[in-house]
Amino acid sequence: MPRDTLTAERIVRAAVELLDDEGLDGLNMRALARRLGSAPTAVYWHIKTKDELVRLAGDAVWDEIEQPDVDATDWRTAATLQATGLHAMLTRHPWLGQAFGSHLLYGPGKARHDETALALYEKAGFDADDADRAAAAVFVLALGSALGPAAHVSLTRKLSRNGGNAEELMTEAMARATETAERYPRLRARLGPPSAARYTAAPDHTFEFGLQAVLDGFEARLTAARAEPGA
Repeated sequence: MPRDTLTAERIVRAAVELLDDEGLDGLNMRALARRLGSAPTAVYWHIKTKDELVRLAGDAVWDEIEQPDVDATDWRTAATLQATGLHAMLTRHPWLGQAFGSHLLYGPGKARHDETALALYEKAGFDADDADRAAAAVFVLALGSALGPAAHVSLTRKLSRNGGNAEELMTEAMARATETAERYPRLRARLGPPSAARYTAAPDHTFEFGLQAVLDGFEARLTAARAEPGA
């Protein structure tokens, strides 16, 4: 493919697809060029380094999150919509959580998300500092809840690359984890039919439960602050 048919936007889209399929370890300019039907040198004309490519791909996926209209809805509905979209995005792109710890990630996509988060928590009644804390707390909850599925994808990929049968190895590990859990009464109670999944995986709707609990806490703090003398 001639160099002038490539654009940075096309390269970034292909990088996101490659990262989704192969993870951070599978991203390199040669593999990306093959996916684009181009030569690695053509890619370098547009994006100079792998770090820059990860930064651009990492910022692009933030645009997938539906941002609420803060002026058109109440703060809690807006917070739920934004946080749910954030969690879904992090789950779709499991490599992004890993990239937070190994790359400098910034750009307009994340900035728009952060601006909206601060606006909705300020609308709720938090001052600027507490709006920062509220937005950070919800982000940490979404990221932490997405780490389980991300770790499963990453581990499966790693075990397969090492020549093993990932499914068999994970089944064996789950059996050993179950044997250990049986020593403890509360864990043992969660190992019943149909499988050990109640213990070895997060229960269904864990993120939704956690998010509403966090928002309940925010609301309680705001209500208490309004009730203080002089508020």
